Amino acid sequence: MEYTQERIATLHRLTDDPPPRGLVGSQTLERTAVVVPMTEREHASPAATRVLSTLETLAPAHVFVPVRASPERIDAVREWLESFSLSLSVLWCTAPSVTDLLTETGLANGFGKGRDVWLALGPAAEVGEYVVVHDADASSYDRAHVERLLAPLTMGYDFSKGYYARVEDGRLYGRLCRLLYEPLVRVLETDHDAPVLSYLGSFRYALAGEFATTAALARRLRAQRAWGLEIGTLGDAFAHAGFAGTAQVDLGRHEHDHRAVDGDAGLEGMSHQVAAALFRVLDDHGVAPAYSRLRERYLEVGSTLIDQYAADARFNGLAYDPADERGQLTRYADAISPPGLDRRLPPWTDAPFTPAAVRDAATPWLE
Repeated sequence: MEYTQERIATLHRLTDDPPPRGLVGSQTLERTAVVVPMTEREHASPAATRVLSTLETLAPAHVFVPVRASPERIDAVREWLESFSLSLSVLWCTAPSVTDLLTETGLANGFGKGRDVWLALGPAAEVGEYVVVHDADASSYDRAHVERLLAPLTMGYDFSKGYYARVEDGRLYGRLCRLLYEPLVRVLETDHDAPVLSYLGSFRYALAGEFATTAALARRLRAQRAWGLEIGTLGDAFAHAGFAGTAQVDLGRHEHDHRAVDGDAGLEGMSHQVAAALFRVLDDHGVAPAYSRLRERYLEVGSTLIDQYAADARFNGLAYDPADERGQLTRYADAISPPGLDRRLPPWTDAPFTPAAVRDAATPWLE
């Protein structure tokens, strides 16, 4: 058991008890909106069913489920979601009317998880004082996840990020964070004395999808459209909450879906979006990496970390393949390049339409 603090407040799971009711009780939950992005493949899955059934026991003010689904599947997905005893809104993110709304305002330039979450953040920030965002694929989910994410907000923090151990099936996961993000940030921290890098390096699991924020901060987040969402969120949290307004909370061990490495839909494709989001955050804060030599140094630091992961795995009796991880490291190195065109969505404080317009466009069955 450890209780080391980072530059941001780090709230550890030192007991198995949830946060005291004085921190997170029914009154807090009544002021909380929860955003749970889904795709049609999660329709009626055991993990998603567990997540929604658990939320029933919490009874937050409202649950927003931004869904990416085909016209053939949306009705079945919606009916299933609405069967839960929750104050819940299904937002069909791929509805033709949503596409029209984004096109008319010049925002239809790409889509993914980040865009879906952004569409729900505006409506969610109108419902509650707090907003919690988490995925629907965690088979280890329990109500303490929401309570723990909310607890720092009740203590005066503006932004709360979850972290956890990714150990499942007798092996280490969290590969993109371990093999791309961590070595890259370590190299950049060595090269640049920049507060934003100290901030990014303080998170135990920067690519975790679980976070909570005040509604005021939720309205100021600029969302990456796809897999860079988590890093882009940290960049805006640094800008608006800073070290003093940020906390991270221990959510224990997490078990959820794993992706293949190969291809645009795998970790290899995700690595390009995550790296681009990281470099975009650095550009926002005046950090200019020397890309010409960054790749080589990243590989060196990553190789050292792989030796350390191998020792940790052996110490815990876990399976580990250093050669496979070094192969992944080489693939992810190809993502190291300038971030290119900025395609982030605007903060809701500057959005060209209202949250009510999203709700209308994303719920065509209510017309």
